[in-house]
Amino acid sequence: MRPSTRVANEARSLLALRRAGFFERPSPVQTAATLRALRQYGPFGAASRIAAIKFADLPAISDERGEITFAELDDLTNRAANGLLAMGLGPGRRIGILCRNHRAPLIAAFGASRAGISAVWLNTAFSPRQAKEVAEREGVDLLIHDEEFADAAATMELTLGSLRCLDAEPGDRSFESLLAAADPTLPPRPERPGKIVLLTSGTTGTPKGAPRPEPRSLTIPGAILDRMPMRVREATVIGPPIYHGTGLVISLLSIALGSKLVLRRRFDAERFLDDLETHRATTACVVPVMLQRVLRLGPEEIGRRDLDRLRCVFCAGSQLPGDVATAAMDALGDVIYNLYGSTEVSVATLATPAELRDCPTTVGRPALGSRVEIRDDRGLPVAPGEVGRVFVGTVTPFEGYTGGGGKEVVDGLLSSGDVGHFDSLGRLHIDGRDDEMIVSGGENVFPREVEELLISHPALADAAALGVPDEEFGQRLRAFVVRAPGAEVSEEEVRQFVKENLAAYKVPREVVFVEELPRNPTGKVLKRELERVSREA
Repeated sequence: MRPSTRVANEARSLLALRRAGFFERPSPVQTAATLRALRQYGPFGAASRIAAIKFADLPAISDERGEITFAELDDLTNRAANGLLAMGLGPGRRIGILCRNHRAPLIAAFGASRAGISAVWLNTAFSPRQAKEVAEREGVDLLIHDEEFADAAATMELTLGSLRCLDAEPGDRSFESLLAAADPTLPPRPERPGKIVLLTSGTTGTPKGAPRPEPRSLTIPGAILDRMPMRVREATVIGPPIYHGTGLVISLLSIALGSKLVLRRRFDAERFLDDLETHRATTACVVPVMLQRVLRLGPEEIGRRDLDRLRCVFCAGSQLPGDVATAAMDALGDVIYNLYGSTEVSVATLATPAELRDCPTTVGRPALGSRVEIRDDRGLPVAPGEVGRVFVGTVTPFEGYTGGGGKEVVDGLLSSGDVGHFDSLGRLHIDGRDDEMIVSGGENVFPREVEELLISHPALADAAALGVPDEEFGQRLRAFVVRAPGAEVSEEEVRQFVKENLAAYKVPREVVFVEELPRNPTGKVLKRELERVSREA
């Protein structure tokens, strides 16, 4: 990125943060304390410290245990850092976090970073075997986990064992006991802050660790605030797990803005709406399947709540079907912001409500600080409007997987693993995964196009498609569909619907009706599970 472009991006990010109220009337003492915290602990380790400097007495986190203020959050962060150091952890060491959404995982991660310790966020949907495999592969020394994951923790051979949190039995080694006994003063400055290690979604294989460097730029928050009207001293309800980038980035941004973060261990559509109303939330974070669950409640149930303050519904993590985007805006207002990115590429594009109203299937234009290009199989740029592989460049480049390897890089741009195209207005459209494309009768077919169409059928609540062998055409699609509640539709009617709307070679060879599609916690369909069903069929 050219120096002039970087300067322009930083200036625009500063303006976006100013609009959000981040720089409102800081005293010289607050400014000095903020800069000192950043120098000592880096952006992540200093996050709760900076919020406490500005918003000490405001509520920081609301969860099933009640509320804590920003001052209390910072105190607990210090205790976590000092407690972990007292256990013998330090720079170069790693903790694992296996928790649902509540205050403890954030306290642990902030504290670890402040002590120079990296934090690996494990997926709560892992089986005990998979959790053990990933934790040991990622070099975890100590696991902090919810009581419900005790069986997984018991399988791990870790240097310092594990600490239970929340529902730990008296006498157990617990995270709460560590906090209660630890020194609440600021820990010594580490040689370098600890890293955040997020895992890839693992929809096609074992999840891999994808560490990110400490951001030396304001363009990550700037890219979101440049388009989303989040403001200071408000409230944000988080739907997705915070071990995933979607939930974590909005959680961190909310804390930076002094907004209350509302966390629940599990997502429930009715309680989600209740939380929006009770906390007078202006921002919500969801993945598409959560929007679908909210919509299934019906307009009467949704309309029962006062959601007039809701301005931003940040949606990411998986494909947002066009019909769902439109229906959600009809129900909640023009408040949907659809982000396209991944653990590896970070923030690529962000579609505004106006763009989704005009073109519901777009993922928007490149975000501030992001460069997005469409290239062919040789790595060369394609003509405008043509479909090709999506490559992304950002200010926080992917460092490679912890176990080795990475993604293809061309001219400083990282392959997203998707194929897509830009329309005439410069909006990006994702046509599918480059490893999911099939060739049927000599024609390229992307399952996503068929999935988008199937979801628009009034008798279908969900759909996925993948390629299977076909004697005549080489490959054809097999569709897996979920009937809408109370609806009746036959396999032939589904096939006919596709035939009436798409080319003949895109019609699924067969349609399989299922109760629900297998999804990971961020809503992505687990195609490997569908492939297993196909092999057994």
